[in-house]
Amino acid sequence: MSALAPGSTVGILGGGQLGRMLAVAAAQLGFDVAIYTDEEDSPASRVSARTIVGAYDDAAKLADFARGVEVVTTEFENVPAATAEALIAAGATVRPDPRVLAVAQDRFEEKSFFAANGIATPPFAKVDSQADLDAAIAKIGARAILKTRRLGYDGRGQIRINTAANAEGAHAKLGAPGILEGFCAFEREVSIIAARAVGGDIAFFDLNENEHSGGILSRTTLPSKAPAAVTETAQAAARKVLQAFDYVGVLTIEFFVMPDGGIIANEMAPRVHNSGHWTIEGALTSQFEQHIRCIAGWPLGLTTRIADIEMINLIGDDANDWAKYAAEPGAHLHLYGKREARPGRKMGHVTRLIR
Repeated sequence: MSALAPGSTVGILGGGQLGRMLAVAAAQLGFDVAIYTDEEDSPASRVSARTIVGAYDDAAKLADFARGVEVVTTEFENVPAATAEALIAAGATVRPDPRVLAVAQDRFEEKSFFAANGIATPPFAKVDSQADLDAAIAKIGARAILKTRRLGYDGRGQIRINTAANAEGAHAKLGAPGILEGFCAFEREVSIIAARAVGGDIAFFDLNENEHSGGILSRTTLPSKAPAAVTETAQAAARKVLQAFDYVGVLTIEFFVMPDGGIIANEMAPRVHNSGHWTIEGALTSQFEQHIRCIAGWPLGLTTRIADIEMINLIGDDANDWAKYAAEPGAHLHLYGKREARPGRKMGHVTRLIR
């Protein structure tokens, strides 16, 4: 596929806030956007040219969607890989390759992929039964986290295990195939956001320093306080992933930085990422524009950061303070158009550029 001309239609699987910001970036480059989502009145659909609402396994609606777009991408990694494969079968170009979705959707497969490619991980073990959990604790240790293999995000689907005794019945409580991961006494959390173009060129945004509350990203700051060697190691890990999948688009990997300066991969997201929202105002090319450039076959944009950054998430009722942020000089307020604020729901973000 040659580079897409302005006026072409970009398809996005998923209708959340990441799809919304991707759609805005695509429009700025002259593209129309079509959304495929299982959600009525989605945030992304309200800023896009067309929306098809349907189940992610509805073959007829997916085929209709494929006929109306030149390229398809995903705005969240839990879109079934089979959905992307069905679109390919219907003649669509899908970027990134659905193979990476299949890996990123399963924590055990993801950790196994990292380990196979020389990317450090916490100790981990597959847990399909209480007996598996007991054996994993005996091997890894009792200070660990039991997680669902699939569909967990923002702290959901996780059980912290501090002693062998409180692991009793934990597998049944989890209620799904799991993975036990050894606890990491990390010093800080960081993420690297990378992009790879159709021709193989790779660019990195500056390393993000992240703070979480209740398993949800609450604050990102730049520059990171991590040593320069951390950035180099994180970039090398991201490069391995990008090249392994012949990846096209933006990809994020989250890491724990250990007291000795080593880094341990937590998870990857084959998409734009919450920790990169600052790039809209804080970089010469935003992560959203960069992703659209990649999937459209355009050259990469410059990722230069133009200021020090603080980005905070507005979660749940935090968004009710929109007037305060709107009145703050230099604050860049983004609200996602979600109709209802709920505890733990990402409603928007605010970016401050510090010069």
